[in-house]
This record gives sequence, structure tokens and C-alpha cells, in this order.
Amino acid sequence: MTIKEVSALFNVSADTLRYYERVGMIPPVTRSASGNRDYQEIDLRWVELAICLRSAGLPVEILIDYVRLYQQGDDTIPARLQLLKEQREALIKQKNQIEATLKRLDTKIEGYEIAIETGEYPWHVKGGNEND
Repeated sequence: MTIKEVSALFNVSADTLRYYERVGMIPPVTRSASGNRDYQEIDLRWVELAICLRSAGLPVEILIDYVRLYQQGDDTIPARLQLLKEQREALIKQKNQIEATLKRLDTKIEGYEIAIETGEYPWHVKGGNEND
């Protein structure tokens, strides 16, 4: 596949794909005899992984480390596993923080909906303040 086709497939710019390759977020892409990028299935899997992990907020440096370890061979499987486990834990913490924030926002929204419906602000009735 050409870079244009891959760009359309994953809805990212060709510049983004070139950047991923240049900085090492994906291994070097297969090239045609004329030197143009010719994405093969393995290349597409790397692009998909990079997009997935970046969309989840993983730092570029982590992806670069992962690719570097991969390129060093199977002796790095334990290190790759550890890296992925650490990133998974970081994402779980982030998810928990987001869930706690959503719960707080839901409570605030509910309070405002009650206030609009009844004219009474729940935090005044409870003797609290708006930030409770």
C-alpha cells in the first residue's frame, strides 16, 4: 500500500506516518525497488499499534523504546512485557482518575438540574456549598 492509502485507511496524515517512522515509533517501512514506501501487512500492524497506543495517551518515548527493544530480538521479550505492563498500570490509574472526575461532574450536573427544576440549590438546602 502507498503512504496515501495508509493515510486514508487510518485517517492520519502522510506527515504523521513519516514522523512515526523517522522518530522510531514504528520500524522502517518496507520500500519498493524505487525507494517509495510500500506498506506491507507487518507495517500496517505497527502503524495500527502506534495509533492505538498514542490515542490512549502513551508517550512517544515509550513507543520508541518498545520498537527499539523489538528490533533487538527475542531476548528483549521480558523487557517488552514489563514495559507494556507498566503502561497498562499507568492507563488504569488514569482511567480511575477519569472515572472519579466523571462521578464528581455527574453530581454537580444533577445538582444544577435540580436547581433549575425546583429553584432550590441542593448545596444550600444541605447547608453545604456549591463545591461539595
